[in-house]
Amino acid sequence: MHPETVLLLVLAGVAVVVAARWLGDRTGLPSAALLTVAGLVYGLLPGPNLALDPEFVLAVLLPPLLYSAALDSSLIAIRDNLRTVVGLSVLLVLVTAMVVGVGFALWVPGATLAAGVALGAAVAPPDPVAALAVGRRVGLPPRLVTLIQGEGLLNDATALTLLTVAVAAATGNGFSTWSALGQFALAAAGGVLAGLAVAYGIRPLRRLRRDPLSSNAISLATPFAAYLLAESVHVSGVLAVVVAGLVIGHNAPYWTSGATRLQTDAVWRLVDFLLEGVVFLLIGNQLPAVIGGLGEHAPSTVVVAAAVTVGGVLLVRPLWLWLTEHAPRALHLRLGAGPEAEDGDPRTLPRQLSGREITVLSWAGTRGVITLAAVFTLPLTTDAGEPFPARDLLLFCAFLAVLVTLVGQGTTFAPLVRRLGLRADAADGARLRNQARVAAVEAGLTRLDELQAEQHDHVDDAAIESVRAALRTRLDRYRRRLEVLSEAEGEIPMSPRYEAALRVRRAVIDAEREELLRWRDLGRLPDEGLRTLERELDHQENLLPSRPA
Repeated sequence: MHPETVLLLVLAGVAVVVAARWLGDRTGLPSAALLTVAGLVYGLLPGPNLALDPEFVLAVLLPPLLYSAALDSSLIAIRDNLRTVVGLSVLLVLVTAMVVGVGFALWVPGATLAAGVALGAAVAPPDPVAALAVGRRVGLPPRLVTLIQGEGLLNDATALTLLTVAVAAATGNGFSTWSALGQFALAAAGGVLAGLAVAYGIRPLRRLRRDPLSSNAISLATPFAAYLLAESVHVSGVLAVVVAGLVIGHNAPYWTSGATRLQTDAVWRLVDFLLEGVVFLLIGNQLPAVIGGLGEHAPSTVVVAAAVTVGGVLLVRPLWLWLTEHAPRALHLRLGAGPEAEDGDPRTLPRQLSGREITVLSWAGTRGVITLAAVFTLPLTTDAGEPFPARDLLLFCAFLAVLVTLVGQGTTFAPLVRRLGLRADAADGARLRNQARVAAVEAGLTRLDELQAEQHDHVDDAAIESVRAALRTRLDRYRRRLEVLSEAEGEIPMSPRYEAALRVRRAVIDAEREELLRWRDLGRLPDEGLRTLERELDHQENLLPSRPA
């Protein structure tokens, strides 16, 4: 493809991604679904098209997306809900793959059990990007966000390992249950070790990481380093990336500067925005390649295969969630105890999910690019040189599962959450944050008392008293806010005086910016000085809530 054509496609893709974000913000529709539809429409038009290269997706697009999601997750929250997370990301993937595989072996002519399991492994792992974007916007409770995040981080490794085993069986290498289990355990354990090696291997670079630019360069390189290390020793690269991201995200606040965190967060938000846009455009763009090979299959066969695949994807998940949550408590794996333990016993399991929560989690199982990347890795022929069983049909079924869940479930997820009334307790979250602010300010006052007791002069005395007065003012403000929040439930109460203060503060910042620009335009302030002072105002404005809270 000519370089100018590539550049034109890139610019058009960025324009579509930005337009989908704008349209999604105004309509409430998830941008992931809008981008998928846009890619699908473009794929039907004449002109240059982009084929999905599974190796490129798995090695280039997936690691940074998984790593960014892991950085944004909570290692403690996942640990507290580990039983449910493991059930969703490992056991549910295996069950879904087997159900789809058995369905293909029984009802789809020309398909084998191994080929069906390979398809099941591809369609089993949900991609939580669309569900999380909508869930955060409508205020999904923190525990459900943690479960969706944890499942999305860990299920890809299970699916890709199972896919490798199923493909080996389908191409003629035979299938051994014990061999498959051993291969899975080795890939998982090796992936964890590789991720830990990378996470702790970059610690000696923490001095460099205090420089924001160096830190960003290291952060962007880390997921690829973890993936390459794991793949070089034939273990799970996906799991290595996730483990590295979780550990680094948990430990980074101890040894990164504030400037580094602000810039790194901005960089990863941009990377997520662009890569997710590219991924969803690619999904829709694969329609011509997917339907091109269906001519050799009877319409009845296509309908049955599609029904088995989509039915397995949509029905197994809610059934699994209901059965695991309603199983006798004595049968539950005690892998972790959540913060919601009822009797203070650290061995107590997290509370049972309600029916509404199970419904939301079931509808959050949207499939994405990992499904298509996985199914496109299916070989064209077996070891005997024969065509891979029903490969074109498997591609179509995987694409249909992605389309149905991403567009169907994605566009209806927000109305479902609102209809069920599942919202985080905003007042409780604000109360907890203010309690933490009070504790932090009190720690600062204690440190001032320690400094006061040390040897110092009158200049230090004046500085200590000035800082102490500012901290006491903040402490009084936080305590007054806590008094208001102590009786609030659900929505955060808004004070007219607080809203007025926000309006006044924003007006003052705008006036300061206008004056700085006037100085620059008159030649009294160089652009370098303007940028320095603008950053100061930007940080002040960033501390203000986007809306009264």
